[in-house]
Amino acid sequence: MLAALLRLFALRPLFTVAILGIPLLVLAAVGLATILLLKLLIFVVLPIALIVWLFRRIVGYRRDYDW
Repeated sequence: MLAALLRLFALRPLFTVAILGIPLLVLAAVGLATILLLKLLIFVVLPIALIVWLFRRIVGYRRDYDW
């Protein structure tokens, strides 16, 4: 059966790309998106949150409203 699959893949290269290539491309895209989002979180979101937190702590964030 393995020989038949190899022969099928050799005779129809586009079919091989469709079966093997698309999942690999999706896996690579998901990995790259994950790395990009982690870098965005670490280098953009966390420093902004830290600056806002420090500013509120230094200035003394007060609540002048009643709930």
